[in-house]
Amino acid sequence: MSIKFLLNGETVELSEDNPTVTLLDWLRETRHLTGTKEGCNEGDCGACSVMVTDANGARALNACILFLPQLHGKAVRTVEGMSGQDGTLHPVQEAMIEHHGSQCGFCTPGFISSMVAAHTAGRTDHDVVLAGNLCRCTGYAPIIRAAKAAQEAETPDWLNDAPDVLKEPPLERSPETLEALATLYEAEPNSTLIAGATDVGLWVTKQLRTLQTPIFLNRCWDLKRFAFEGDVIRIGACVSMASLYETLSIYHPSYAELIRRYGSEQVRQAATIGGNIANGSPIGDNPPALIALGATLHLRKGDAQRSMAIEDFFIAYGKQDRQTGEFVEAVSIPKAAKALRCYKLSKRFDQDISALCGCFNIDVEGGAIVSARIAFGGMAGIPQRAKTAEAALLGKPWNETTISAACNALAADYTPLSDMRASAEYRMKTAQNMLRRYHAELSGAATSVLEVHP
Repeated sequence: MSIKFLLNGETVELSEDNPTVTLLDWLRETRHLTGTKEGCNEGDCGACSVMVTDANGARALNACILFLPQLHGKAVRTVEGMSGQDGTLHPVQEAMIEHHGSQCGFCTPGFISSMVAAHTAGRTDHDVVLAGNLCRCTGYAPIIRAAKAAQEAETPDWLNDAPDVLKEPPLERSPETLEALATLYEAEPNSTLIAGATDVGLWVTKQLRTLQTPIFLNRCWDLKRFAFEGDVIRIGACVSMASLYETLSIYHPSYAELIRRYGSEQVRQAATIGGNIANGSPIGDNPPALIALGATLHLRKGDAQRSMAIEDFFIAYGKQDRQTGEFVEAVSIPKAAKALRCYKLSKRFDQDISALCGCFNIDVEGGAIVSARIAFGGMAGIPQRAKTAEAALLGKPWNETTISAACNALAADYTPLSDMRASAEYRMKTAQNMLRRYHAELSGAATSVLEVHP
């Protein structure tokens, strides 16, 4: 496999027999660029962050779960490439020195990469940008001060990695059209589909698995698009969580807030909605929201296409209604759902796996409930609708008595398990409390868990 990209402003061409060599390992072991650190090796700590630029701009990504073929035609900047060739520091680096933003220094290269990527993209939401970079000694206050101090400075000329330089021919096993992907995957159905690699990357780094025939989806442009068709939004399977957040912020703000807490900035820039659906995780955050919205899932095998209600896709733990050689093509959601609310419960507020995720979409007319869709993740082996609780709501008055009855009905819908994140009893109690919170919020009560009142 012939791969070509820019590394710190210089063209790199390499032939790699192992398509799942990570950028982190290659940087440190082959190029001896050791500023990029290995911390968690699973995309959780940000110590390995690098800046990747393509035609869509600059963003920070985790090098530890980024495979080399995913870089074809792009530009990579490590911490060694953030300063000029004459040693002139980037404004972010100068600000970090001035504001004493580093102590032990292990995390600093990752912080610099994330801050430079945000600075290059013109972003000033520093708390969001840096939530995926962990610091255990300096503390975030001086780092945030440094980011704010540098935000008005101009982007240095040496970081202008021109997109024209990055236009390269197609890469082997990286189909660029939907038709090419469908043909290849139907012919080789045992291949591993890799989109953002935020899940599959851990198969390699943690499980030490060898993926013999991967198919990389990051250059399949057809899967990266939104289509607005009447009152429906069709979302391509390879739309990143970062792009999804931007769109949902307009149409479904509560769902968007759920996405903002999905992993880190680096993970959201890589992870895709199709990947989150297709892996069938019982604690994936997207499926409960999509089920509550009444989303339609679109699948494809060769030239054949089919659609289904998304809740029907999940059959049992680790089992989905997906045929051999079939893949997720897109998901469609309504543009409007004013009553949709999504609640996520996790041990850390940001960048943590859900112990429980509950999503609610209940319509009330004339004081009575006319429709109800409720879905939870973390309550069963699959993301699942609460049909008994929904039935307990329909036609009933919108009051606390009705909500209490529906809370009791949840016990007939789910038999949650106890694990390292929560006990079965805790999950059931908090699921019931989420429904109560939903009623309180839609009834006008203040329910933000981020506000403290005397």
